[in-house]
Amino acid sequence: MSHPKGKLIAIGGAEDKGTDLETGEINRNNLNFFELGILRRVVEEAGGPASHIEVITTASTIPYEVGENYLNAFGKIGCTNVQVMHIRNRQDTLETEFLERIKTCDAVMFSGGNQLRLSVTDGGTEFLSILKKRYQNEKFLIAGTSAGAMAMSQTMIYEGNAARAHLKGEVKITTGLGFINSVIIDSHFEKRGRFGRLAQAVATNPSTIGIGLGEDTGMLITAGNKMEAIGSGLVVIIDGHDILHSNIADIPDGNPVSIENLKVHFCEKGNGYLIRERKFLPEASKGSVIMKQVDLE
Repeated sequence: MSHPKGKLIAIGGAEDKGTDLETGEINRNNLNFFELGILRRVVEEAGGPASHIEVITTASTIPYEVGENYLNAFGKIGCTNVQVMHIRNRQDTLETEFLERIKTCDAVMFSGGNQLRLSVTDGGTEFLSILKKRYQNEKFLIAGTSAGAMAMSQTMIYEGNAARAHLKGEVKITTGLGFINSVIIDSHFEKRGRFGRLAQAVATNPSTIGIGLGEDTGMLITAGNKMEAIGSGLVVIIDGHDILHSNIADIPDGNPVSIENLKVHFCEKGNGYLIRERKFLPEASKGSVIMKQVDLE
């Protein structure tokens, strides 16, 4: 399978200073980050202010408030060709209007909320199939924040109490939307102390690369391989390929896990990482996008 022609932007959460997408708390006095960072980069990668962007609010429990907030925020940086899709169930994914809109837009952005709502609602649908084909074959951008970022990967964390994440069985994993196969993404990584749960997720899936996205921070993924850290915070990369010892297969649920030789990298804005080569890039702009055929069978 050839590398995808599209791009992904996975955002760690709180890029929306107007709304806490998980608690529904509204604070309208600070949208400066939109003007300075990640949302502007989303618009740039989508093709500029004239781009047609669709915001998908499926993950949120307050979709109309979230949708309006995104429309206002995109408008502040001069992007007004933005529409919102309030897809609440699998029946909604069959709507002809929605299918036509995702066939013609330049980018989609999945809001935050509950990532399980995304996989349950979109999994196996024509709606998701169209997004995958466009991402694979066109210069199409898929962005997502918080839950919308976590759902991008094939392997998705859907539950896991950070305080108990060192115990086997406390981190729950299922199938995500599957835009990228070789990573596991976690969000709100620093603020909610989620290192342990991403480490356990990687330990049980050591062929993957864990991506822990801090607040106001994201990863731009090009060709399904090259990553560039964007935004103001920290991205943590967890690599389990070289694990030497792990007790996770042998202990009962509820026992502490033991892992040797888990590799960790910290990325700030401008740093990069090559997923397949497992290579840190001090300057992502100077690193080549290594493209090669990948046999997924």
